[in-house]
Amino acid sequence: MLSPHPSGIRKYLPMQDGATATFDLFEPLGDHRTGDDITMVICPGIGNHSEKHYIRTFVDHAQKDGYRCAVLNHLGALPNIELTSPRMFTYGCTWEFAAMVGYIKRTYPHTQLIVVGFSLGGNIVCKFLGENRVNQERVLCCVSVCQGYSALRAQETFLQWDQFRRFYNFLMADNMKKIILSHRHSLFSGSSVKVIDVDLSRLYTATSLMQIDEHIMRYVKKPVSLKEYYEKESCKCAAAAGELADDPLVHDSLLNIPRTLKPNVIFALTLHGGHLGFFEWRLIVGYANAMCQWEKQKPACCQSDFEL
Repeated sequence: MLSPHPSGIRKYLPMQDGATATFDLFEPLGDHRTGDDITMVICPGIGNHSEKHYIRTFVDHAQKDGYRCAVLNHLGALPNIELTSPRMFTYGCTWEFAAMVGYIKRTYPHTQLIVVGFSLGGNIVCKFLGENRVNQERVLCCVSVCQGYSALRAQETFLQWDQFRRFYNFLMADNMKKIILSHRHSLFSGSSVKVIDVDLSRLYTATSLMQIDEHIMRYVKKPVSLKEYYEKESCKCAAAAGELADDPLVHDSLLNIPRTLKPNVIFALTLHGGHLGFFEWRLIVGYANAMCQWEKQKPACCQSDFEL
């Protein structure tokens, strides 16, 4: 079965450092069941964007249920969009996502937000919400799907062969290399300090994400050690966490993190689905519907602010 092709409008947002963030905006295909204006702000997985099959499928279902959808295109991920500064997306940089959310709040002053992050995007959205309480304004809930929670611990498990994790690591690293090399003139030319610190020959021979992070990604912003990079890029909170028991990328040991989160966190573990392998993503839309309905019908005495 072919994935749907929802029709959206691409938006371009200039950033303070000269970068240009992009996201695709999809209007709802009908009224929301609550009668309210609800926008899903969506952050895809590593090196992904609005044109990926799983994103298109999810957006299609959300639109049909009355949601406006804004999907971030990770900086450098779209093959036909050039970088306008020597910077691309990283594991936990929230700048582009924050710019997209800010645009939505300004353009639709009465809309409420459902925040959704897939894999790496789950880390970014949870980190964004935890960085500043202002970021939680008008947010009804956050859904994080198939994220690893701790970059340092996750990367260590990526070197293991069970469930072919090491092979998936190689495939993701190969995709990252292609993205980086496609923007090498923007990233590494000129008088940038990155030219001094980055050894591109190490990139060509890298076979894991950790090697790419060691030799390239930790220099994208301020150069730090690999351990510091992973600690600074990882989220320390989550709102509603969804994982899959047969996910080849998220090791069982990482699931202890969401299991110990605060009582206002729902942790759902399904038996099957692989990594982002749901066919229709109806569960997320159903959860969002329930949260919108609760917000509509809750007693006046209930606290209205979204809290992490």
